[in-house]
Amino acid sequence: MRFSRMLIPTAKEAPSDAVLPSHIYLIRAGYIQSVGAGLYNFLPLGKRVLDKVRAVVKEELDRAGCLEVDLAFVTPAELWRESGRFEKYGKELLRFTDRKENEFVLGPTHEEMMVNLVRQSVKSYKQLPLNLYQIKTKFRDEIRPRFGLMRGREFLMKDGYSFHKDEADMKREFDNMEATYSRIFTRLGLDFRIVEADSGAIGGSGSKEFMVLADSGEDTIIVCDGCDYGANIEAATRAPKAAPRYEEGEEPMMSPGEFHTPGVTTIDALAEFFHLDPHHLVKAVAKKALYDEGEEAIALFFVRGNDEVEETKACNAVGANELIDVSEEELRAAGLTPGYMGFTGLPEGIRYVIDRELRGEGNLVMGANKEEVHLVGVQVPDVSEHFADLVAVQEGDRCARCGGRLSTTKGIEVGHIFQLGTRYSEPLGATFLDENGKARPFVMGTYGIGVSRLLAAIIEQHHDDRGCIWTRESAPFAVEIIVSNVKKEEEKEAGEKLYRQLTEAGVEVLLDDRPERFGPKMSDFELMGIPLGVVVGKKLAEGKAELIIRDGMVRSDVALEDLSAAILERI
Repeated sequence: MRFSRMLIPTAKEAPSDAVLPSHIYLIRAGYIQSVGAGLYNFLPLGKRVLDKVRAVVKEELDRAGCLEVDLAFVTPAELWRESGRFEKYGKELLRFTDRKENEFVLGPTHEEMMVNLVRQSVKSYKQLPLNLYQIKTKFRDEIRPRFGLMRGREFLMKDGYSFHKDEADMKREFDNMEATYSRIFTRLGLDFRIVEADSGAIGGSGSKEFMVLADSGEDTIIVCDGCDYGANIEAATRAPKAAPRYEEGEEPMMSPGEFHTPGVTTIDALAEFFHLDPHHLVKAVAKKALYDEGEEAIALFFVRGNDEVEETKACNAVGANELIDVSEEELRAAGLTPGYMGFTGLPEGIRYVIDRELRGEGNLVMGANKEEVHLVGVQVPDVSEHFADLVAVQEGDRCARCGGRLSTTKGIEVGHIFQLGTRYSEPLGATFLDENGKARPFVMGTYGIGVSRLLAAIIEQHHDDRGCIWTRESAPFAVEIIVSNVKKEEEKEAGEKLYRQLTEAGVEVLLDDRPERFGPKMSDFELMGIPLGVVVGKKLAEGKAELIIRDGMVRSDVALEDLSAAILERI
């Protein structure tokens, strides 16, 4: 391809709303074009990269035994009502009606549609297992679309769904997809980590995320320095937090009872009042839980005074769609006493959950649900339906697997795999006949990759202060030939000859044949990030050309007769 025939609108200035390198460089280098909040056009260079990434995804999935389909983007709302997600998914689900007042949604994901396909087509265990996937546009009405392709409203996604006769076979395919995804991201040249994750609105009993490690990532990942444990902070667990060390006889002991604590409404004030480490205090966090059909309720979450509540865990613990802040006035109207709340003596209808690390613990201080009163010497029961994992794991906590020290890093989620079980097949009535002729619901897995997001992830990991640095499998072209001055016939002819040689050898080449100055051509080469560059110009009199490896801008002079072989060797 000739640069003079391409649409590559490079720019010197970054867009005013762009802060991440991928957002800045993909727009400046002419890969994408913004058309609205979270909406982007892919220009010729961007489409080439998108197709390259899509091809890697497809090749590995097909090799793993998956079958590609293409489902309707517009989905009947009734399917989402059958699955119970029409309300639960939230405002990201774009709902609309057609001219006949039939309700539809723009598919953000396609579990319902794929189950509907299979329940009409698969009737016997003899047709299982089955893994169907598509690579298709999705739409999620993000409240704050930002960071370019990292968090757009419209995006290209690979979503796959497997159907099995039992859980054991589903877990086998789950492991197969974990290995397949690892091959995909390795081929794309990404440094990534597989972490335990929360299943969110998708549901199911277990999930893993594939996180590209990058300081610009939106997700906080917990990793261990002693083993390969990794988890999104929403799902991370730890070894129980150890009590503070005391000299013999100094450990606080309290007789159970009430204690007058005027004006003591925070954990810091309570610790100072009793001269206690916050480990011995119980913190109450109040939220309003939102449910389907407008139902809402106040929910209280209790953790140690030196811990924080992880909101996703808390939301799951009460089965809510969302948690929002609740005012002091609303708490008082519900019969609660802000600043003095505990899990005993609560008014009727108040939902509460206690962090599981507090189970059976004693010698604690917490609110008495009375104005200016705390309870001391509190013993937490061993048996209750109110326990769950609520804490946000912190830097320095200990790993539950090996005891190593946990730390945080940032990541970009590019893939997510789920063990769904019968989460969708049961409500949608999707069954097959087993070996005994009995109807049973399909056991399912689901597997997603953010294909367009991968472009941003690659650049977040592979860039410098000049621009993009594409990896071998993702680059729009393998080589760019830069003719220093096309007005000089010998330079133009040398560039054309090399272009023909490489093209005939099957190499994807971009020939910069523009009648521009050399400086802007080099700036565009650096900005676009094609892996190899060849400068045909100033060394021509010596029978040489300059070969540039874009990653690190490593330069070397190569004899013209050896140039084609040198390029083929490097790609």
